[in-house]
Amino acid sequence: MELNFFLKGLILGFSIAAPVGPIGILCIRRTIQYGRLSGFFSGLGAAVADAVYGIVAAFGLTLLSDFILAGRFWLHLLGGFFLIYLGVKTFRAKTADITHGSVSHKTLFADFISTFFLTFTNPLTILSFLAVFAALGLTEHRGVYLNSILLVSGIFSGSAAWWLILSEGITLFRKRITPKIMIWLNRAAGSVLALFGLLALLSLCL
Repeated sequence: MELNFFLKGLILGFSIAAPVGPIGILCIRRTIQYGRLSGFFSGLGAAVADAVYGIVAAFGLTLLSDFILAGRFWLHLLGGFFLIYLGVKTFRAKTADITHGSVSHKTLFADFISTFFLTFTNPLTILSFLAVFAALGLTEHRGVYLNSILLVSGIFSGSAAWWLILSEGITLFRKRITPKIMIWLNRAAGSVLALFGLLALLSLCL
């Protein structure tokens, strides 16, 4: 049944998004500081990037995947430096920046673009999709476009569902965060983000 491909994509997208990494930390921190929309749009950027890589894997776009993997050094380098930049910016953020109202469209777009860029510059994402697709035998159905479309739709939906659950869950505790706690959360999140960036750069030397 074609529906099985959507369900497989749903589970795959959710599973890839769920582990807490730099995107998760950004989503949590932005939800606490700016509200659920900021956190969700941060996650949505990652979900779209996952969908793009899912398209490459599902439709067997060999030329594009080879191009991305060939440039993985520069992608990794850019992603590493961007993570360090975000880490420093987060570490130095002041509690005066905390808002409990809505955020602007410009802010939401910036949240979306930053996480899309971070996810897209991680070549391991496409390697993960290619490996999982091969393990599940999904590469055998690349010629069936309806199945591929359902698969990618499931990946996006599963990833987006995780970010919605996470941002809504964090929102429940948001009002309990005092300015003093927010300072330490910024410092902790910033330090971890910068550490992820440093590890990404160090991995290029190995």
